[in-house]
Amino acid sequence: MGFASFVGRVFFASIFILSAWQMFNEFGVDGGPAAKELIPKLDLAKKHISSQLHVNLPDIEVRRLVAVAIALKGLGAILFVFGQGFGAFLLLVYLLVSTPLLYDFYNYGPKEPQYSVLLSDFLQSVAQCGALIFFLGMKNSIPKRQLKKKVQKPKAA
Repeated sequence: MGFASFVGRVFFASIFILSAWQMFNEFGVDGGPAAKELIPKLDLAKKHISSQLHVNLPDIEVRRLVAVAIALKGLGAILFVFGQGFGAFLLLVYLLVSTPLLYDFYNYGPKEPQYSVLLSDFLQSVAQCGALIFFLGMKNSIPKRQLKKKVQKPKAA
């Protein structure tokens, strides 16, 4: 069971490790393609939140946001591979923040072509959140050290 669990964690974490590696290689001076994709979505989210809360939100430097995403995905995935709950927590934080921003299917109508692609990616991220929550729940439900009960040998009469 231990080896199968390790292999499963490696496969699951490979999504995040490879994505972080690609984002790191493309980062450049301006944050790379990830920053270019994130700028309009972040502006739209800020506009929506500030109109709902009637508060001006501060400007966020997208390049730093991409750097934080790379760090959360890379570090979280590596820690997750080795069975650390903190790694699952980092990945969960990344998914909870990035999923509604990146996969904004709610800004499109059901007939538009982007809608189904974004909805599918959104639901995949929700499933990944569920897997991480399950991992954290299982990790916390198993005692750190299970004591084996000593079996008493019956006495000969």
